Amino acid sequence: MSTAARTAEVTRKTAETQITVRVNLDGTGTNKLATGIGFFDHMLEQIARHGMIDLDIDAKGDLHIDGHHTVEDVGITLGQAVAKAIGDKKGIRRYGHAYVPLDEALSRVVIDFSGRPGLVMQVPFRSGMIGTFDTQLAHEFFQGFANHAFVTMHIDNLRGENAHHQCETVFKAFARALRGAVEMDPRAAGTIPSTKGSL
Repeated sequence: MSTAARTAEVTRKTAETQITVRVNLDGTGTNKLATGIGFFDHMLEQIARHGMIDLDIDAKGDLHIDGHHTVEDVGITLGQAVAKAIGDKKGIRRYGHAYVPLDEALSRVVIDFSGRPGLVMQVPFRSGMIGTFDTQLAHEFFQGFANHAFVTMHIDNLRGENAHHQCETVFKAFARALRGAVEMDPRAAGTIPSTKGSL
């Protein structure tokens, strides 16, 4: 089993956002989050805590317009950081899945570090806004992550009446699925989890 640190730091600067993400895939869930969008920070905290990933995100975006560029670009930068930290994928479990409930809401996330970006997301949010967070931006975040972490993801909210609960179960299930997928498999040490020999 490799003992090399699976950490990465990525900075993304555009005319719309300036974002730095630091990630440790073998962390304890510590986090420092500052995106300027309170509810989004709350969701990112779920990724760290339930994914057991140390996460430091500093994002400055054009929030005077809306949250779109900030949320999407955080997803992109986090995806890049995870891809960098995971390296050649030798010894990882590759697949992860989780069901997470919160009161009346239940969501399922399935992830595959396939090297092929793809997202299928079915989340019928009951409200368009949660605080200052536009619920449409959840899709933009996960699309940015999938495209740049090179993963295939299926995200489904199976039931829910409260948009906060719906969104929180999605992010927690994503965290748990991600944790399972990036874990090192002691039975597959040093091998790529694919019959093709590469991912």
